Amino acid sequence: METKECNKWKQLKDKKRIVVKIGSSSLNHKITGDLNFTKLEKLVRELCDLRNQGKDVVLVSSGAIAVGRKAIGLKEKPDQVSIKQACAAIGQAKLMMTYQKIFAEYTQVVGQVLMTKNTMLDNVARKNAQNTFEQLLRVGAIPIVNENDTVSTYEMRFGDNDQLSAIVASLIGADLLILLSDIDGLYTDDPRENKNAKFVDVIDKIDDKLLQMGKDTTGSDIGSGGMAAKLTAAKIATLSGADMVIANGKDVRVIHRLIEGKKNGSLFLANKDEDFYIADYIEDNMY
Repeated sequence: METKECNKWKQLKDKKRIVVKIGSSSLNHKITGDLNFTKLEKLVRELCDLRNQGKDVVLVSSGAIAVGRKAIGLKEKPDQVSIKQACAAIGQAKLMMTYQKIFAEYTQVVGQVLMTKNTMLDNVARKNAQNTFEQLLRVGAIPIVNENDTVSTYEMRFGDNDQLSAIVASLIGADLLILLSDIDGLYTDDPRENKNAKFVDVIDKIDDKLLQMGKDTTGSDIGSGGMAAKLTAAKIATLSGADMVIANGKDVRVIHRLIEGKKNGSLFLANKDEDFYIADYIEDNMY
């Protein structure tokens, strides 16, 4: 006899519009900081297969600064804004070139979308972005999204791509957001520090107690989003009407296992609020 929890995971089979976010720490080799081409190829194959199933797919990909940093020989993560922006300018071009080449092997068209907070806060810019996404998806393309780190100031940055991916999911009316991370999902405490931390499989509703579980840290000098950012993303996604999964991106083939309805990671169930307006949320909470 199937449990209610199993049925909740099986509902992922019916998702039609999916946003997948992958972080820098999942894209790069840990020791060298170079791109992990084997993983990239598997990721592209997974996304193309979702398209072949007739699903709309959006990829939110970090990695531009990390790729640019490697290209110019920086050994440590830069702090200076102008250096970060230079790394982003170099790295975004190299990253997109790599994606274009691999996606082309599967005859899949992709398009680049770079965003800042102003994209969402300005009514005209937000509508234009929404129309662009809709047209890209209509013609069968996979939009590849990143924050526009090259020009964004501190005030106009989203800060991390966990939250950006949830904002994109809200903007395009996605019904599933998958965050591929370097962790298995949500624990009651940091499992690296507390051996008694318990794994949380399914989250029906996000409340203040749950948000307290988030640790605003990340175990990598490449990535930027900790659990606090992921819980914020979950709040945005679920209030917008999308389920969200945090899964370990060590094996990106977890994507098709999720779409097959198999339990992998932590599942946050949609809790749509008709009064939730993403632009107001950004203005009130992300400054």
